[in-house]
Amino acid sequence: MSCKRLEGKVAIITGGARGIGKAISEKLSSEGASLVLVDVMLDVAEQTANEFKAKGINAFAVKADVSKMAEAEEAVKKAVEHFGKIDILVNNAGITRDTLLLRMTSEDWSKVLDINLTGAFNFVKASIRYLMKAGNGKIVNISSVVGRMGNVGQANYSASKAGMIGLTKSVAKEFASRNVACNAIAPGFIATEMTHNLSEAAMQAFLMVTPMKRPGTPEDVAKAVCFFCTSDSDYITGQVLNVDGGMLM
Repeated sequence: MSCKRLEGKVAIITGGARGIGKAISEKLSSEGASLVLVDVMLDVAEQTANEFKAKGINAFAVKADVSKMAEAEEAVKKAVEHFGKIDILVNNAGITRDTLLLRMTSEDWSKVLDINLTGAFNFVKASIRYLMKAGNGKIVNISSVVGRMGNVGQANYSASKAGMIGLTKSVAKEFASRNVACNAIAPGFIATEMTHNLSEAAMQAFLMVTPMKRPGTPEDVAKAVCFFCTSDSDYITGQVLNVDGGMLM
């Protein structure tokens, strides 16, 4: 008998082919979930899907620009056509365009808000009817500790991640009675391809304010996401869980 907690479940993960999204995909699949990997670059999504399939994981690649509602709707439609249902949505897709506010362009602002925040709204909107139909739907939004505390040079990113927390709480209240839970993860300093580009001084500055004195891993985030996707969290909704080594208390 299988003891996998997500056996038979279907999960959409935006930005699920790379970085933290890939780690989330791997963790959910280890618990038995079938995967819908959404990425703006289909070749990247297909490469990751094929990598998973070679390990016996049921994975399906879909191309979508999350900032466009029509593409979100089409991606969800393809997922349902392929697997027949959706049980889990993880809104992970995100970008940064870091710079000081005085140098930040309107394009820098809009691009980050469009992908990080509007993208999450688009996929919630496109998938919510299927999640309600699932009977125990789960939505997990990947926010950030800077969405709770702000950060120099990240006015756009911080605003998008703060907005995601507001979206999480509103969706949680609207759909709790329909057995859809919506929670958020707020990662701190996580070692990814994106953070590898930081200067040594910037990395040390993050570690100085992290009591555990080390960066987190994508797997640390993935474990927390998995908790919110399983029945272990059935009476939890509208919450924000920091995965940050104690950075924000």
